[in-house]
Amino acid sequence: MSEQENKLNENAIDLGSKPIVGDFDPFAADETIGDEVSDSTISGKTTKKRPSPETMEIDDSKAKTPPVIASKETEDTKEDITEKLPIFEYAGAEENIEDTSKTFDELRIEKAVDFPELEDGKRVSWTVEYGKVTKSVADPKGMSIGKMKSEIESSKEFTDSLKKAKVKNPDCKIKPRVTAQSKGTIPAESYKGVFVNIEDAMAADKVISIVPAKDGKVYEIRSTEMGRFITSVSGSDMLSEIRAGFMPALPLIPKEMMLRIISFFRYYTFQGLGKEVLVNVYWDKTNRDYVIDTPEQTVTSVSVHSNSNDDYNDGRYIHYMDIHSHNSMKAFFSAVDDADEKATRLYTVIGNLHRFMPDIKTRISNGGKFLEIDPSEVFEIADIPFPDDWKEKVIFRNPHTEGRIGATSKELWSKLKGSIDNYEICA
Repeated sequence: MSEQENKLNENAIDLGSKPIVGDFDPFAADETIGDEVSDSTISGKTTKKRPSPETMEIDDSKAKTPPVIASKETEDTKEDITEKLPIFEYAGAEENIEDTSKTFDELRIEKAVDFPELEDGKRVSWTVEYGKVTKSVADPKGMSIGKMKSEIESSKEFTDSLKKAKVKNPDCKIKPRVTAQSKGTIPAESYKGVFVNIEDAMAADKVISIVPAKDGKVYEIRSTEMGRFITSVSGSDMLSEIRAGFMPALPLIPKEMMLRIISFFRYYTFQGLGKEVLVNVYWDKTNRDYVIDTPEQTVTSVSVHSNSNDDYNDGRYIHYMDIHSHNSMKAFFSAVDDADEKATRLYTVIGNLHRFMPDIKTRISNGGKFLEIDPSEVFEIADIPFPDDWKEKVIFRNPHTEGRIGATSKELWSKLKGSIDNYEICA
């Protein structure tokens, strides 16, 4: 062995292999397979030969099956798709369909509130666009949206289309089609909304916007490619049911207090005075009861001018109601009252105090906007107890049912007319 070859052997790195015998060929090491190689001598050097495929024995126990990635990906995609909600899409509106158990026709009826052209079911047809698959709905009244979606997902046509498609998780779009259809291109998670002003509505860019206006009306704005359509609307399902009125947070004013006020008013009606007077009712938050205050006032037969009492101006009291009299005049709210009663609270006027039963009118002022209410909503009814044995003398009878059972309405009416001298008053 030459001096140069000895130096190469000295510099070789031992990785735990057997001692090097003969010449070492580092380039043949990657091709060495165990002891199943044969030796041959070429030009005095020993080399290793790879066994041929025909002579190589394969250990089946060590063989590994490569993972089927494509199949797993398809299964995961299908699971994701089945969980996605279908989307209602029409006239630029897009909205997830939360309840997939409803039929296509039930969805039509629901959406006809917003799109009146869908009201006539005979003019509406449905298609389902799911990736590259498009299906028509043959039975909108019998087929549910969820069932149709599921049938497409399990079809070979849909599975094959997913393999070729770039989008592996497409949307399932439910689309109605009518003879006359307005179109738009505004994508939105929810295609309609309620807004406090026109600026917010325009910024939101919804297909349908509900907006109140200064004139007291509510307007519906529909945005399409043709332009914006604006009309007044009533009965929108986007708005709450609200009835004008008053919902008391405090107890009813006791009847004894009301009777005491009426007696005070009658004093200035009788005695030849015929003057109007005023009292204020406060709620005492500490003692949890009402307090009547008679403020200093200058009165005539048609007016009252008073000054508020500083004793009730702290946070302990709530100014709940003003009550003034109209002596022998009927109860009504005058133009002077309208100008004066701007504060948000309750107001009552009591008139015809010269009669046994006076007239009473009550209203609320909501920042100067008035609404009359039934006095019984804020006052206790002045009932007086009576003996229980009085009730024992009262017998109930169903009117207009006298006579034999099975009698016709005409026979009963004839009998009733015969028993009344002047039956015209019953009209």
